[in-house]
Amino acid sequence: MNKETKLHGSGSNFTDRIRFSLALKLNLRMLGMLLSVFLSLNLLLSLLLVGSTLWKAESGAGCLLAAYGLSEPVFTDAAAAATGYQIRAVEDGEEGLLLPPFFQSLLPLNRAGVRRRLVIPGTGTNQRLDERVLAATYHLTLREGDAWYRISYALGPELRLSLLILLIFLGFELLYFFGRIRTNTRVIRRTLQPLTEMAEAARSIQQEMSALRASGAGIKRLAGVISTIDPKQLNRQLSVETTQEELKDLAAAINDLLYRIRQAYQSQVRFVADASHELRTPISVLQGYANLLDRWGKHDEQTMQEAIDAIKSETENMKILVEQLLFLARGDNETIHLERTAFDCCKVVEEIVRDARLIDPVHTYETRLAGPAWIEADQQLIKQALRVLVDNSIKYTPGGGMIRLQVFKEEETVKIQVQDNGIGIPPEDVPRIFDRFYRSDQSRARKTGGSGLGLAIARWIVEHHAGHFEVISRLEIGTRISIILPAAQKPPVMAEDASEEL
Repeated sequence: MNKETKLHGSGSNFTDRIRFSLALKLNLRMLGMLLSVFLSLNLLLSLLLVGSTLWKAESGAGCLLAAYGLSEPVFTDAAAAATGYQIRAVEDGEEGLLLPPFFQSLLPLNRAGVRRRLVIPGTGTNQRLDERVLAATYHLTLREGDAWYRISYALGPELRLSLLILLIFLGFELLYFFGRIRTNTRVIRRTLQPLTEMAEAARSIQQEMSALRASGAGIKRLAGVISTIDPKQLNRQLSVETTQEELKDLAAAINDLLYRIRQAYQSQVRFVADASHELRTPISVLQGYANLLDRWGKHDEQTMQEAIDAIKSETENMKILVEQLLFLARGDNETIHLERTAFDCCKVVEEIVRDARLIDPVHTYETRLAGPAWIEADQQLIKQALRVLVDNSIKYTPGGGMIRLQVFKEEETVKIQVQDNGIGIPPEDVPRIFDRFYRSDQSRARKTGGSGLGLAIARWIVEHHAGHFEVISRLEIGTRISIILPAAQKPPVMAEDASEEL
């Protein structure tokens, strides 16, 4: 236990370290990309601010030259001083940063021979760098006749405003940058969560495989116990308590499998025993009447006729029993093919009632058909299931009793009911009436000739049509058995059918 806890702890720490390393790398990369974007934006903003400042300076100089020119220096100098400019006659040479020709071509003063320089006080002064930048001037040098003139414009106020804008923008960038650190960490952790879960799953699988390899002896011991189980010992179970933890589920599943096999085996044994018992009685009867014929029936016509009638009756019962057994055997093997067609249940019920009245005149039959009630099923099998219910009502309803058949729709289902006022079924026997060879009253079943397979066959038919039964019965009052089947849409009327209806 301590070893497993230690492994789990070390695995968890390792996973946490991997997750932290990935999160850190991804966070640094995202912050680096964000920083590069900010630097590009700051550079672009700086260029725009400087360009707008120089544009303003040149626009003012252009307006000054257009109004006064350089032919009257006194008036020109006075006007320049009033607008923040200085005009001086200078020599050809000048100091300062000469702007690139491409940048000069973009500025608004369109005059040939203009030289543009940006002058910042030298490093030899005691001024700070920001003071020197704020003391920068913009010089425009141009020629008028044989003389050179310089128009100077102080950039300090504009640069101060630009610097303030840059600082405000940089402050917002810093706030956003530090805010993104926490947001990025949260997003990265959520993104890496599936990878973390996969790592945890891989670690769990590795631990389980290690435990499984360590429990090889337990698997061999379990296999040895399984190999000793034979069909006569299906009630034997594997010990779950003494099995190792990782084999408990396997042992429980094997025990459940053994239980299902034992149930199926016992059901098969019971079925064979019941079938043998059912066949033993008619065979004994046949053998008895054959002996009777052999001894006295050869010369006694009455005895001979009685024996012949009994043999014919028992062989007919045996034929029915064998057919029922074959039906159930084919049903268990799923070899019965269902011929599904859409038909109206009311017509099938009418046909069954018509046949029943012919063969059973001692009972009264009543129908209540709220049709049409269409279903999609094997018509012959549904008719067989209904005949089973009607035959049971005939057998267990005294002469003169009433048997009622009803058909009606309920939402998406069709309900077919067979109701009688016969002897009824005891409440404790109702859940078992669909079991094979089960009869609640053995003496009455022998009198009526029932084998206990009819309702089992009916249940197989109904269940294979996605239906079910409802049974209500009271002793000495009667029984009502309902078949509930899925309803179907009425098929389209063919041309021939339509002409016949007309």
